[in-house]
Amino acid sequence: MSYPIITSTIQACMLSATSNIIAQFITVYKQRSNEVFILNLEPIFDFKPIFQFVLYTIISTPPNMMWQYFLESSFPSSYTTPSKAAIDAASKSNEAELDREEKTHEITEERLSIRNLVIKVLLDQTISASVNTLLFSLAFAGFNGLGAAEAWSEAKDQFWGLMVAGWKLWPLVSVVSFSMVKSVEGRNFLGSVAGLVWGIYLSLTMGGSQGKGKEL
Repeated sequence: MSYPIITSTIQACMLSATSNIIAQFITVYKQRSNEVFILNLEPIFDFKPIFQFVLYTIISTPPNMMWQYFLESSFPSSYTTPSKAAIDAASKSNEAELDREEKTHEITEERLSIRNLVIKVLLDQTISASVNTLLFSLAFAGFNGLGAAEAWSEAKDQFWGLMVAGWKLWPLVSVVSFSMVKSVEGRNFLGSVAGLVWGIYLSLTMGGSQGKGKEL
């Protein structure tokens, strides 16, 4: 396994654990809102789900990064085109200016490929999102001791709810990621940060029961 994938996996694990801890803290705070919190010595955090989320992140991050590498190699985010200054110089047959721009690497410029951006966002929010959502549900059903048939049934029951909830945020994250972040490692970090915020948001609005289903 390459160093960038290992580093990104460690970062994702730290953010995943943080998200779950914050979600648990908010849940406990809401449950004990009428108590003197500092005097309550009962355990606040359940470390079992924290471990489960970290374990799932360790398993899921490398293949997701390989998917991102595949998308970028198949549909590059940018393409090279002559710069405006180079076009102007060429139209005026200004060889000296063209030579200067070539030496200073100003003769070409990178431009965002809108076509490839759209393709990557669509593939990411359909194929990747579907696979990740199913695998997440199956993994946590297995963590909770369900058999294969029960796990599959639960995954199907959760599927569309998680997909629709995720589509309220993750397409925007994908657009920003593919259009503004150049490296796959940077995109993975952005996705992990978005997953942290998304998990906290769902813990406040939905009790956190599905808070991680779309953390890719």
